[in-house]
Order: sequence, then structure tokens, then C-alpha cells
Amino acid sequence: MSRFALVCGGVAVAAALAAGCGGKPAHAVNPDTARQTLRAALDAWKAGEKPDDLKQHSPPVVVQDFDWQGGARLVDYQVLGDGDCMDANLRCPVRLTLRDARGQAAQKEVVYLVGTSPQLTVFREVLP
Repeated sequence: MSRFALVCGGVAVAAALAAGCGGKPAHAVNPDTARQTLRAALDAWKAGEKPDDLKQHSPPVVVQDFDWQGGARLVDYQVLGDGDCMDANLRCPVRLTLRDARGQAAQKEVVYLVGTSPQLTVFREVLP
């Protein structure tokens, strides 16, 4: 292979990699859809649905929240602001009022990462 072909190939690979970095992500979040999805998921929790039940909704939603999966009941919630777009997710702070199996109520502020493409997702942020 000629030196010219190697240099051209290297430039083409570098250009392709550069285009994928720092540009618009392949699946940018739709903030309006993300906010609607978050509210729909929290309303479903408040109504007594299980996280896996949302996979049967139309459109389906994948949910991960350890309190919800652990059986805590959502008494109320307040979405704190519009959230921040962070590439493929909308990062939304939420104040939850939960009731545990013993009937004890507690409030906590958490953050959800909501994705809209290629699938609707609502994941509770684990790390602060």
C-alpha cells in the first residue's frame, strides 16, 4: 500500500472520529417528550403500577427506581423545574413523598435521567 493511501486513510478515520465527538449526539433527547414520560411514569407509580407494567404501555417505557422496585408507595411528587438536557437524557430533579411497608412517610429529593430515543427510559440517578 502506498504512503499516500495510508495517509488518506488515516485522515478519513480521524475525520470520522472527530465528527462523532463533540457534535450532536445520535439520539438527542426531546425535552417535551421526556417531561411527559417522567410525569406518566410517576403517575403510574402513584396509581399503584409496578415498574415492569410500564413496558406494556403505548409507547412502552423502561423504568429503574430502587424505591419503586422495592415496594415503596409514591404518595406525591413535585418535578422541580424543567430539567437540563444532557446529550441523550433530560436530567430532572424531583421531590418524592414515599410511604414504606410500615406506613412511614418520608420525603426525598432525587434526580431522574429520562431518555426519549431510541426508547423511552426513566432511570433514577444513583450517584449525586
